[in-house]
Amino acid sequence: GDICDPDFIKQLFEAEKIDIVLHFAAQTHVDLSFWRALEFTYVNVYGTNVLVAAAHEANVEKFVYVSTDEVYGGSTDGEFDESSPKRPTNPYASSKAAAECFVQSYWERYQFPVVITRSSNVYGPHQYPEKVIPKFISLLQQNRKCCIHGSGLQRRNFLYATDVVEAFLTVLKEGKPGEIYNIGTNFEMSIAQLAKELIHLIKKTSSESEMEHWMDYVKDRPTNDLRYPMSSEKMHNLGWRPKVPWTEGIKKTIEWYKENFHNWKNSEKALEPFPVTEPCTQLSGP
Repeated sequence: GDICDPDFIKQLFEAEKIDIVLHFAAQTHVDLSFWRALEFTYVNVYGTNVLVAAAHEANVEKFVYVSTDEVYGGSTDGEFDESSPKRPTNPYASSKAAAECFVQSYWERYQFPVVITRSSNVYGPHQYPEKVIPKFISLLQQNRKCCIHGSGLQRRNFLYATDVVEAFLTVLKEGKPGEIYNIGTNFEMSIAQLAKELIHLIKKTSSESEMEHWMDYVKDRPTNDLRYPMSSEKMHNLGWRPKVPWTEGIKKTIEWYKENFHNWKNSEKALEPFPVTEPCTQLSGP
C-alpha cells in the first residue's frame, strides 16, 4: 500500500486494529530531492498528513514521527538541541521539517499523542547502497573508487542500526507525548576520512598514496552542510545511550555486504556519484 492513498490507509487502520505507529515511510535521497522536489513534498508532507489523520481517527495510543537531524541545517560550532530553529537547506530536509509541523499540530490542536525523533546518520547491514557507507563499501568490493562530493571535509555522525532500534523502543516506552527527541552520537567522521577508513579495512592498506588511488573527488551537490552536531541529553535522560562502537559496527557491515549487495532492485544504479534520474511523470494530486 501507499501512505498517499487515504482510502487504503483508512481501511488498514480499521482492519488491523493498529494501536501504535512508527512512521518511517519517506523519500530520503538528498541528491535526488533536488531533481524531484515535488515528489518528495508529495510523499513526505502529504503522505504524513494522510497517515497522522488516519491514526488520529483510529485513536492510536502513540504516533512516532521519524525525522532527521538535517532539519536543523548545518553548524560549524554549537550543538543543536530540540528547541533549535529548523533551517533545512535541501528539499528532502525541507519536506521532513514541514511534515514535522503537521504532526505537531495534531498535538497542539487535539492533544493527540505524537512524538518526533531526529536522528543522526544510521548505518549497518541491510541498508540500501545509495547511502554513503554501503555505497563506499560496495564500490571498493567491486574494485571501484569511492566517489566523494566536493572536498570531502563534510563531517557526519554515524549511529549503528541496533542502537537506533533501541532508541525507538525507548521512545515508544518512555517518550512523552508532544515532545521531540534527538537520537545522536558523539562519533563523528569526515567523508574523506570515512573513505580512508573503509579503504584501509577492505583493501588492507595504510599507505596514504594508495588510499588516494581509491578516492575519486566529484562535483559537490548544490548544498552540502558541513556538520549536524546534536545534543541527545533528553534521550539520555530516558535511559538510552549508543552502545555499539564504530570498530564493531563497521566490521559487521562490511562482512554483510560481501554476500548481499545484489539483494536490491537496481542496486548498481545506487552506486553512481549522483542519482540516475528518469523523466518524472506528473504527480496526480489528492
